[in-house]
Amino acid sequence: MRRAVRIHLGVALAIALAGALPALAEDWPNWRGPARNGTSAETGLISSWSVDGENLIWRQDFTGRSTPVVFDGRVCASGRAGEKINRQEVVACWDAETGEQLWEYRFNVYHTSVPWNRVGWGNVAGDPETGYLYHQGVAGWFHCFDSKTGEIVWAHPLIETHGFMEGYGGRTQTPLIDEDRVIITFSNTSWGPEGRPLHRIRAFDKRTGEQLWVSQPADSQADKNTQSTPNVAVIDGQRLVVAGNGGGGIFGVQARTGEPVWGFQLSKRGINVSVVTEADRVYGSHSEENMDEANMGRVVAIDATGSGDVTQTKEVWRLPIGAGFSSPALHDGRLYVVDNSANLHAIDAASGKHLWELNFGRVGKASPVVADGKIYVTEVNGLMVIIEPGDTEGKVLDSDLIKTPDGRDAEIYSSVAIAYGRIYFTTEEGIYCLGDKEREFVVSASTPAALPAEGEPGSIAQIQVVPGDLSLGSGVAQSFRIRAFDAKGREVAAPAVEWSTRGLEGEIRDSTYTTPETGSFTGMVVATAGELTAAARVRVVQDLPIEETFDDIAVGERPGYLMAYGARFGVDDLEGEKVMAKGPSPVKIHRHITFLGRPDHSDYTIQGDVMGTKEGRRVGDVGLINSGYTMELLGAYQMLQVRSWQSELRMMQQIDFPWEYGTWYTMKLKVEEDAGKALIRGKVWPRDAEEPEAWTITVEDPLPIRHGAAGLSGYSPAPIYYDNILIESNR
Repeated sequence: MRRAVRIHLGVALAIALAGALPALAEDWPNWRGPARNGTSAETGLISSWSVDGENLIWRQDFTGRSTPVVFDGRVCASGRAGEKINRQEVVACWDAETGEQLWEYRFNVYHTSVPWNRVGWGNVAGDPETGYLYHQGVAGWFHCFDSKTGEIVWAHPLIETHGFMEGYGGRTQTPLIDEDRVIITFSNTSWGPEGRPLHRIRAFDKRTGEQLWVSQPADSQADKNTQSTPNVAVIDGQRLVVAGNGGGGIFGVQARTGEPVWGFQLSKRGINVSVVTEADRVYGSHSEENMDEANMGRVVAIDATGSGDVTQTKEVWRLPIGAGFSSPALHDGRLYVVDNSANLHAIDAASGKHLWELNFGRVGKASPVVADGKIYVTEVNGLMVIIEPGDTEGKVLDSDLIKTPDGRDAEIYSSVAIAYGRIYFTTEEGIYCLGDKEREFVVSASTPAALPAEGEPGSIAQIQVVPGDLSLGSGVAQSFRIRAFDAKGREVAAPAVEWSTRGLEGEIRDSTYTTPETGSFTGMVVATAGELTAAARVRVVQDLPIEETFDDIAVGERPGYLMAYGARFGVDDLEGEKVMAKGPSPVKIHRHITFLGRPDHSDYTIQGDVMGTKEGRRVGDVGLINSGYTMELLGAYQMLQVRSWQSELRMMQQIDFPWEYGTWYTMKLKVEEDAGKALIRGKVWPRDAEEPEAWTITVEDPLPIRHGAAGLSGYSPAPIYYDNILIESNR
């Protein structure tokens, strides 16, 4: 192989024009490529390869289902690693030329029912401007890494900060980087305006992690786990974020403000496909029940110049194709779509005319990539396929099967990433780099996707408070700032504003709000400029100790500062005593958690009184949460259990513990770090008895969860109750 050469884009262009180098080799920083449409401008790419060595440049051990990104000479991906008690989610980067691993970061999965084989679902996103790498994990951890070193720049545990709704499906969205923002979507339920479970879109400052805006374009959701990644387009003078939604719609919202512009209801279930855009067109698909036809699935073209609900007015064309997971590729006037049965469809993008269809496997989940006159696509059952698209038919040039060491077909959900003349993809069995071994390796930055001009800004029409959502402790002074925009979401000079609070204790002076020394509550910091107003959501949770007896809460209500699934919990009057109750869920999903503490709390003990009941044969589980660890009394099994991952029961230990329904017990859960391990100790005793000296259960975790919010956990096919919660520092 020739010696690697790394050069800047401008130098590369000059040399290439002089004929001294092969065609420009670009980064692939987004999972759908530099133009976010599943295409690459690279040439000289391979038409065949072999797991035995033909055009196989390197392979490294790795287990992943995500698509890698490639930028600044590095290839990065998310996946899973470890066995049994050591199972964790992982983000890693390798040298794109040699495959040498540069760094990896492993982190615990908890507060989730996502199973092990679905961990590492979401793709990473790279930002060549900052060198940062972003990842949203299956259990809600949202990380920003320095891609050179693997160091964490900032991170949000979204379950504990925003009420991220996890689920067994594990489908996870990929971040989108646009200007100064990193944009993610997920379903959540927290407090106040976000108490209702909905799929929302959020923008964060890509450098600081401060939330800029939140948008809830849909008024209902059918699925809480979807994987439609946002795209960005400038349409009719507005810079829009366009994304599928858990409510079955495709929506366009202003990219800088989150203000909803239009919505198109496509399906009765959530959308998992990422849209592609060109000019004023948006292309999307699904494979569930249609809104207006009995058949399943549809590919559509939408005229995105409208406003409001455009379902009946802006559909350009439709085809009855069930493509529910693979996102389309758009190249040279053609839309390439992979359906759920691994058939590749070529469609005229302008008219919707179906040109041809080609089967290349059994299950279609990954998205096709078009480059150098070929289409590269993987299939779930171990295949990496190279196809030549023609005018009237497609032709398979190469199809190679990857197997695991035990002889199974390796699962592949990854699409390919094309960069520097090479093809990168991940599998259950490893991460692969394919290409011409004799081609010179050149690193060059990609050309940003060209978007239409937005025009000159108009007069101020919207203001925005930044940060827009945050959690604070006791005696904290937090400053806010203002951004302003015209009616089309173009930024303008910020005006002078008047500051006030709504529902918050403490004081505000100018743009700085200071929390009191005690008290937990929620409210708003409000900015007013003439007739314009904007507000930031603020959750204040006091420093430890925290004591909650529920005596001051009205029956049917709950403490306003509860985070995540708070609506499933409510104060009840039980024989003249106010307690927290959790009853059966109307949708028959009875297991929920809620948090009273802050994510940064660590080294503490939570104590509380709990009671389970029995209705017929229905009995529940009831318990407490400390720093990502859950201790529960299991009603059906008459056991006491400690765990950190609901579906996998990682580091789980349980003991026989007969307990009576309708009887109050006191639980105490203490978590400390000891010699690099977490020491988790629990006690349970009848509330009216004296506290025993000995711990009832003791567990060690070699992969300690070092901090996390205290909370309540329960499974309630029959009512369960909590009272007298006390959270105290071990120090």
